[in-house]
Amino acid sequence: MSSEIFILLLTTASIAFMHTILGPDHYLPFIVLSKARKWNKIKTIWITIVCGIGHVGSSIAIGFIGIAAGVALSRLQYFESIRGNIAGWLFISFGLAYALWGLRRAFNNKPHTHAHLHLSGEKHDHEHTHFVEHAHGHFVENEEQTEKIQYKNLTPWILFLIFVLGPCEPLIPLVMFPALRHDTAGVVGVSLTFSIITIITMTTIVLLMTTGIKFIKLGQLEKYSHALAGATIFLSGVAIQFLGL
Repeated sequence: MSSEIFILLLTTASIAFMHTILGPDHYLPFIVLSKARKWNKIKTIWITIVCGIGHVGSSIAIGFIGIAAGVALSRLQYFESIRGNIAGWLFISFGLAYALWGLRRAFNNKPHTHAHLHLSGEKHDHEHTHFVEHAHGHFVENEEQTEKIQYKNLTPWILFLIFVLGPCEPLIPLVMFPALRHDTAGVVGVSLTFSIITIITMTTIVLLMTTGIKFIKLGQLEKYSHALAGATIFLSGVAIQFLGL
């Protein structure tokens, strides 16, 4: 490996790391949704990795297509900026919709009483509130329970779609540098380095933060966990769209 390629790969790794750290959209959605939806570590990491692959993979694909078609760097960057704008608004829309759903769910989940009859003939009332993580074996017989399951199954796919549409802006010029010199190994090296560092950084932050956040007890605010998650994603989208994070 030449010193020039080594410096390029080191620069790529540094940029990928900083790009991920400074972009809260790379990790906050997974952290807050993992807390709200009670995802275990394996599921949280798996969803993070898949979304990370979609995130960097889409930009790599566009970069390769642009290189093959001889598209100028400025045009590729313009196209990436359009994708970034779309992804930002999708984050805002998804966060707002999820927050409103969380509020609706919190207000609808009012405490109610079940009568429990024991074999001895003793009877007592048991008051509780239904949440997704509720341990009693209730059948899904109403629209609200069906809606919970639909959101549970749909949420990771929505995240994946948003991350696929979200561009890795710094990657395109990094890939174009060796491409202009017809250095195929350099193009592949830059793409792999940027992808690996981005995904590892995302996963590490999510893993550390989700481990720490489990010790935080929301108490009475527990029923608003979904609304808080949605609000966090919404603010993350606002930061992307209007603050350029």
